[in-house]
Amino acid sequence: MKLILTQEVTGLGEPGDVVDVKDGYGRNFLLPRRLATPWTKGGEAQVTAIQRARKAREIASIEEAQTVRARLQERPVQVQAKAGASGRLFGAVTPADVAQALEAAGAPSVDRRKVVIGQPIKSLGSYSVAVRLHPEVTASVDVEVVSG
Repeated sequence: MKLILTQEVTGLGEPGDVVDVKDGYGRNFLLPRRLATPWTKGGEAQVTAIQRARKAREIASIEEAQTVRARLQERPVQVQAKAGASGRLFGAVTPADVAQALEAAGAPSVDRRKVVIGQPIKSLGSYSVAVRLHPEVTASVDVEVVSG
């Protein structure tokens, strides 16, 4: 089954990529979640529009991504979350929370889909979070979760 990805799918591709997947994966996972649309001959215009929008949002060069990485790794970012007496959070810290904290700390705007949290953050403390700035550049950001 040929599909056009509308969102990033880890291990499969970026928005605007035309991919060939098994029928069940496309029909039962990608299409219902609106991660992809069926490929058609008229879809070529859609592919170019998605790719143009992606290029406008992403960091253009490796050098620029490396300077942004250096700025992100300079100091830890604080995320405030509600916590109980034992330090356990009511909920978890999400990639959107980390992206907002980065922006509040003066870092350039980072899309929440580019923030990768390895294990769910469910307690107060210090954690390391990856931010994919470019296909070849990943920043490791220290995140401190404090009670707020």
